[in-house]
Amino acid sequence: MKRREFITLLGSAAAWPLAARAQQAAVPVVGLLRSTTAASFTPIVVEFRKGLSEEGFIEGQNVALEQRWADNQEDRLPGLAADLVRRKAAVIVVNTPAVMAAARAAGPTIPLVFVAGEDPVKMGLVSSLNRPEGNLTGVTFFGGSVLGAKRLELLHQLVPTVSLVAILLDPADSAGSGFEIGMPSIETAAHVLDLQIVVVKPATEHDLDAAFGRIATTGAGAVLFGGGPVLRTQVQQLIALAARHAIPVIYELRDYVEAGGLISYGASFPGAYRQAGAYAGRILKGAKPAELPVLQPTRFELVINLKTARTLGLTVPPSLLAIADDVIE
Repeated sequence: MKRREFITLLGSAAAWPLAARAQQAAVPVVGLLRSTTAASFTPIVVEFRKGLSEEGFIEGQNVALEQRWADNQEDRLPGLAADLVRRKAAVIVVNTPAVMAAARAAGPTIPLVFVAGEDPVKMGLVSSLNRPEGNLTGVTFFGGSVLGAKRLELLHQLVPTVSLVAILLDPADSAGSGFEIGMPSIETAAHVLDLQIVVVKPATEHDLDAAFGRIATTGAGAVLFGGGPVLRTQVQQLIALAARHAIPVIYELRDYVEAGGLISYGASFPGAYRQAGAYAGRILKGAKPAELPVLQPTRFELVINLKTARTLGLTVPPSLLAIADDVIE
């Protein structure tokens, strides 16, 4: 080999690590920020990755996914959001309690994609679903109050003799930012159905036993579950407490029913994160959040657990069985 060829080859070999590092540095970072624990939320991360892959982004190949979980301690959110900004995240996907913390840390420069269970316009996240404006867009799965009136109606069909229904709120719910914004429509539905309602809100996720004790004390014969990020981490305990107190509960998501709950009506929560992953991918390709309308669910599922109904001594009316999307025997 000639000396000039050898030097050229040597120079090329020395440049390989630099090129590799440059390629690695070019991989965009997507942040996933939630106020909850990571436990019980594996399905949404799986679906989120699927959404990214639909836009051509595979974790470990051409995108890096940085997950941050606040473990139900909302005071940790600003620091976690700021950390994702330091990691130079190209887009950050957040749940509702994390939105403002992420927005303050990201400023107007980093695109944010939210996944919200409530109406994002009523919550003040965006001014319009079709034209969200600014650096914020997202997906709503209407997990809480938006469908509360419909869930109350379904619950009444299942237990028509009940006259008092308790509404179990999430500890993270606050006026103007969660389930309570939909209370007027629920109160109207209760009036039409000749039902009384009582609201019970545990102080923390560790207060669920006491919360069900308060529900029993009121004499409520059924529960409308309000959903929310904190109680979402307590699925098994919620199901167990409902069984212990022998009280019918309607939930917003089907996995409660799959875990032994009685009935649910709502959109797909993991599906919302799949859509959020796809939006994150589109933003990585150059789309601006203001160009992406807030996505809404197009399908709602009614799921009934007949085994749980029998345990509670309930007979599910044929009218409900006829419209159920899934019946668990």
